[in-house]
Amino acid sequence: MTAPEGRGIAESVSNISTFRILHVSTGNVCRSPITERLTRHALSDRLGDPLTGGLIVESAGTWGHEGAPMEANAEIVLADFGADATGFVGRELLDEHVIRADLVLTATRDHRAQVISMGHSAGLRTFTLKEFTRLVRAIDPATLPDPREGVVERARALVRAAAALRGWLLAPSPDADEVYDPYGAPITFFRSIGDEINQALDPVVTALTGVSARQ
Repeated sequence: MTAPEGRGIAESVSNISTFRILHVSTGNVCRSPITERLTRHALSDRLGDPLTGGLIVESAGTWGHEGAPMEANAEIVLADFGADATGFVGRELLDEHVIRADLVLTATRDHRAQVISMGHSAGLRTFTLKEFTRLVRAIDPATLPDPREGVVERARALVRAAAALRGWLLAPSPDADEVYDPYGAPITFFRSIGDEINQALDPVVTALTGVSARQ
């Protein structure tokens, strides 16, 4: 489930037949690669091949290590979940990534602010991962389009509903919306961050697809 090639501005207009999710962290070697590949893994588990449903998942970093592999401990974390780490290449966050994204999920509030500051009307489709999870939990799935009629339209409706709730459903504390950086930390901390990300992703992927995780 590799995202299509091509990074030109000419390709940046969102395709109505696809829904592009962009995960953002700092270096694009730890948190956002883990989140990207866990999202792909969860979507594959529930949909078979998410690309056939029009879902594309990628990542980038606000200070991204362009062309770098993900951290070795991040690969270990992904292996723990049975997710595929192969072929990953780090990217620096560019305007075109934000323009093309239908949903931007960031590791921290600072990343969210940086994405929004880039413009491109990104405010209504940019959330921290944990913020989006909190908002999604409050949305009645019955109010969303039936996924059997198209996951893309359901995903777009989910983002609109989450944006409408943002001012009403506040975080219990500032730290509640943060996923902390494990860069340079031992594998035990990487694994705790991996668990944190995986738990935050589960209700999001369920809401996107209408399919719960297999037990």
